[in-house]
Amino acid sequence: MTQRKPKGLDFDTWIDKQIRDAERDGLFDDLPGKGKPIADLDQPRDELWWVREKLKREGIQYLPPGLQLRKDLQDLRAEVRTMWQESQVRTAVREFNVRIRHVNSHNLDGPSSNLMPLDVEREVERWREERLVALGDAERDEVQREPVSPPAPPTRRRWWSARRSPGRRRATPS
Repeated sequence: MTQRKPKGLDFDTWIDKQIRDAERDGLFDDLPGKGKPIADLDQPRDELWWVREKLKREGIQYLPPGLQLRKDLQDLRAEVRTMWQESQVRTAVREFNVRIRHVNSHNLDGPSSNLMPLDVEREVERWREERLVALGDAERDEVQREPVSPPAPPTRRRWWSARRSPGRRRATPS
């Protein structure tokens, strides 16, 4: 706890005395960044500079949804290589397709996403080929394919059904 300022002493003199005493006692010797220049001292600061610094320190990255999808596609393909079952691959690709459809229909900021949903069967076939290349001859013969389930039919909504009010009727030709 700091001492109270003596009555007859000027405030600046009292602060300087406390700093000299702390330097003499070695309290400033192990501070981080001692002897190093202050980073970005000559750079102009905008009003959100502290947010950028906090994100950098915490290791948080933000990409617009369209770009994040492209990065996640690369991550998905790397993750699929480590999967052991076709059902895992199918589930992962279907879940990613849901995300693609959502971003394509709701993207508000950043560049638009032009990714199309992935073909599940093509991704499974790619997984099989990579898997067979990685396996030895004896293990290739033991690999059995899981039964392929037919893809679910796409659900389509009529665009005009949600826009018509329930009280209005369509005019019928007479």
